[in-house]
Amino acid sequence: MKFDNETSVIQQKIANGYAGVSRRLAIMDCLDLEIGQNVIDIGCGGGHLVQEISLGVGIHGKSIGIDPSKDQLEAANNRCENLKNIQFICCTADNIEIENNFCDRVTSTQTLEYIDDVDTSLNELKRISKKNSKFVNVSILWDYFRFYGPEKKLNDIIHDAFKAHCFHQMLPLDLVGKLSNIGYHNIQSKNLSYLITNRDENSPATFYERMLAKFALSQGISEDKVNDWQNQLGKSEKTKKFGFTSFPVLTSAYLP
Repeated sequence: MKFDNETSVIQQKIANGYAGVSRRLAIMDCLDLEIGQNVIDIGCGGGHLVQEISLGVGIHGKSIGIDPSKDQLEAANNRCENLKNIQFICCTADNIEIENNFCDRVTSTQTLEYIDDVDTSLNELKRISKKNSKFVNVSILWDYFRFYGPEKKLNDIIHDAFKAHCFHQMLPLDLVGKLSNIGYHNIQSKNLSYLITNRDENSPATFYERMLAKFALSQGISEDKVNDWQNQLGKSEKTKKFGFTSFPVLTSAYLP
């Protein structure tokens, strides 16, 4: 999926909402930061997590965010402009401009599933990690990412089109083996799934709906069908039949 400016704005709104906040709380709890550590956020987006990491490691630590999107990094720089222990780098996860064995913690949120050759990126993350470092990743089991309410045939058309948005639909199921194969130990998975039944302006369902609609149009689904799908979502909410489910998984591992 191309992360243009409009998509970047949608992602930032999701990060600002309660689903984004609760996800960051889970990540921060798992990172278990200490003062003075060096931490990198892969695919940092608008810098929400980089900001919180910065506060967690203190002025003698380093909070680094990388992202290939200049629009996202501009927003991240604006968010974190008053923090002195932050660095942003415009690059991809398979070629990070950081020295070997630098990071005490490496984290990534809904990034790795969008990388075709994810194994190369995982080895790059290992390269920049210190011994006894920790890796924390959140990726979605996309087969369980779904809206409920519209007529089934139309709903299936929209969701089937959305499958092309990333390379790895069910990455958390593969990640345990991939990490083990390159030397990570004590690999654990935690369920962060949720159910939403409303579409207000703080609801992740609202913004994911816009994302799916935009992507379906880019895949050649007619505007009439996309509009009909969104209208049916609205009607289903009014009749209390609307639902949206997402199944993020937090995977953590240690590098001995």
